[in-house]
Amino acid sequence: MAEVQEQDGQTVSLTYEPTAADMTGALHARMRGTASGRRTRRLLLVTGVAGLCCAAVLVGLGESDFLRLFVSVFLAVFAFGSVYALPRLQARQLEQLAARQGEFRATVDHRGIRVATRDTETATNWETYPRYAETDELFVLLSADKHGVGVIVLPKRGVPAQGDVDRLRALLDGHVQRV
Repeated sequence: MAEVQEQDGQTVSLTYEPTAADMTGALHARMRGTASGRRTRRLLLVTGVAGLCCAAVLVGLGESDFLRLFVSVFLAVFAFGSVYALPRLQARQLEQLAARQGEFRATVDHRGIRVATRDTETATNWETYPRYAETDELFVLLSADKHGVGVIVLPKRGVPAQGDVDRLRALLDGHVQRV
């Protein structure tokens, strides 16, 4: 990637190697930042509560049918576990894919985001990723579709100085919507 000249302090460069924790944080942010993610999370939580309620009712009624009780408890454990386990499992797969690319170099400026790795280079305008979520460790840009299928992960640790995190936040706030 060609070196980008800084214009009025409005260019932020990041250098990082993605980790499984980055991917987990991005997937959690996507789940919170999209309507479909929030619906999925609510559905899993409601299913878990329903499973626990069924199990409690069965126990309260003195039901001796082990299969019904087992299915109710299994449903609850599976639903609650999915809320936390699925993003972590997906993140490990994504991290393995990203690790093959080596170091990531991202440049964010008034035109959009450019990301280069050992094997690829992409340039994306702001309209492609019109919203973002911020976590303690990441900025997560989400694509325009309602599911937020496209994601760009920008770890805060990738900037050279703490002040660059504030500049990056200002750039994002100036071009895309925070969710």
